[in-house]
Amino acid sequence: MLASLIEEIKAKFIQHVQSHYGYSVSQLIVEQPPKVELGDLAFPFCFELAKYLKRPPRQVATEVASSVGTFPGVAKIQVAGPGYINVFLKRGDFFKQLFQTSHQRPVSATSPAQTKEKIILEHTNINPNKAAHIGHLRNAVLGDTFARLLRCSGESVEVQNYIDDTGVQVADVVVGFKYLEKKNLQAVQAIPGKFDYYCWDLYAKVSSSYEQSLESQELRSDTLKLIEEGHNDTAELAHYISHKIVQCHLDTMWRMGIQYDLLPKESDILHLKFWHYAFALLKKTGAIHFETSGKNQGCWIMRVGEKNSPATKEPVAESGSERDFEEGKIIVRSNGTVTYVGKDIAYQLWKFGLLGMDFFYHPFHRYPNGHTVYMTTSDNNQQSGQAQFGGGQRVYNVIDSRQSYLQNIVIAGLRALGFQEQADKSTHFSYEMVALSPRCCEDLGIQLSEADRQRPYVEVSGRKGLGVKADDLIDILLEKSLQEVRNRHSDLDETEMKRIATTIAVSALRYFLLRYTRNSVIAFDFKEALSFEGETGPYVQYAVVRANNILKKVQEEDSSCSPDSVQLFVQTVGTGAFPDERIEDEFWKLIYLASQLEPNVRLSIQTSEPATLTKYLFALAQAFNLFYHRHRIISEVDPLKKRFLLALTRILRDQLEQGLNLLGITVPAKM
Repeated sequence: MLASLIEEIKAKFIQHVQSHYGYSVSQLIVEQPPKVELGDLAFPFCFELAKYLKRPPRQVATEVASSVGTFPGVAKIQVAGPGYINVFLKRGDFFKQLFQTSHQRPVSATSPAQTKEKIILEHTNINPNKAAHIGHLRNAVLGDTFARLLRCSGESVEVQNYIDDTGVQVADVVVGFKYLEKKNLQAVQAIPGKFDYYCWDLYAKVSSSYEQSLESQELRSDTLKLIEEGHNDTAELAHYISHKIVQCHLDTMWRMGIQYDLLPKESDILHLKFWHYAFALLKKTGAIHFETSGKNQGCWIMRVGEKNSPATKEPVAESGSERDFEEGKIIVRSNGTVTYVGKDIAYQLWKFGLLGMDFFYHPFHRYPNGHTVYMTTSDNNQQSGQAQFGGGQRVYNVIDSRQSYLQNIVIAGLRALGFQEQADKSTHFSYEMVALSPRCCEDLGIQLSEADRQRPYVEVSGRKGLGVKADDLIDILLEKSLQEVRNRHSDLDETEMKRIATTIAVSALRYFLLRYTRNSVIAFDFKEALSFEGETGPYVQYAVVRANNILKKVQEEDSSCSPDSVQLFVQTVGTGAFPDERIEDEFWKLIYLASQLEPNVRLSIQTSEPATLTKYLFALAQAFNLFYHRHRIISEVDPLKKRFLLALTRILRDQLEQGLNLLGITVPAKM
């Protein structure tokens, strides 16, 4: 609402300057005056116009203000300072419109596309070899929230979760089962309990065995080749492991309210010859060349310039030698196997519909809400229905910033093939890692050196088994929340307590992972994450619960304050019964702040920064709590003011609830 009003005002100023002075304003900026008494919007364009006219800015501003005429929704225009034009909005009209629009729920995060270009958003991408950890949750929560924001703006979004089922990580777990534990497929299938947890420990054992024996590393290479070839016992074991763990990952992410549309498998890229087609294109255009000497002899190499990103100074976490700088340049190894980046180029081409080829698809999992996630297959006999995916016009890849260099190689591959537009529309939605605070490590029983204790954080390492499993973290948060609910609402039954506690726990974790800007390293700490005070999800949730309680109690105690009566009252705001003058500056600041939900959502999308929205919602929740403590709505004796305060409370409640919904956070009935 505010954004559209500003655009109308800007358009009229631009048209007026063009028609009266024959000048086109290069960029009409709008600012917010430092004090409410100075107005609501400030326009500095007269400084630019004054240079063109060679006249004093204030003189030009005075002339524009007196000749531009009236604006819908604007009470007055005045000149301020050396040449600003300040705009005062009609408070009553603005309040009424905000009351109506705030009650309209945004587009659902899972609603079908409405308009605009199709966007493919890839996120999560956990190697299917062990349980998900806290770092994976940051990726998934960022990706899921960004998808919600895009869909709210009317974009068509297809969410994909790439499954690297032929990579070295899966190969390592296969090595562990076959050579360390001497287990065949039947024995692996019989393993009881949480399979992803079992593989978590096994993966760490395999990594340790590699360090102790260089010869054992040859097992990885041999196993990887067998997996890529397919149609053998090793490939069958890898298939079972990866699919079993993918299901574990889906279950974990669903606990956070996260779901997907498609699970593309790396093995299908190989078996359907996607890579062969992309490989032929790369060779034909000269984007890659065959190395005949040196340490990369026998490999196909892509030249993409010097390594200049700080993120590539160290190997990518959990990926060993496959994804460091040198291997990043290698597209095909000397033994004929394809590196991650080679397959990812083929995958990126498919995302844009540039391969002229497609996967087959079959339903893999149906969520409790009825949504079905499909998985790719290379077997036409498994094809189910007429599912269609890919063919996007814009692609976002949510991937750790330590893989920035490799993502640049993928984009360079598109450019080398002549797909400049698609390269420009390929965005690496990067983020920094989630590490552990030294105190968190001690809580987990992890032994640290004295040097590690002095560090601000300790990096997560799946190879070392160092980290916080996602399900464990959610369970700890749930238990903590449940205890708090029990203390506050002992009258509730256990089922309702758990429902409320789950909502609070998910809120706490999602908000914690979103409140930091993407370029910030998060040092996870239990005490901080579990806090119910300060800048947290539960704090914002509680503001909504409190607002709901106020509205409910007043309506129960005062029949003249029913929703219908408040609705009728709002129509009189700005008139003789309740003129603009009664909307004091204190209330106007709150109204104006509440109206900025939409601009903050837009800014979050434009900057690909969900933290913008989290910080806004925290500020709005703080403002509401201050308002609540200053004004005792239930005991207000002035009937008109009481209805006004109730209407304002509803606006604040609705804006907070809508914003939380976009973060994937729901609000419980009680807290």
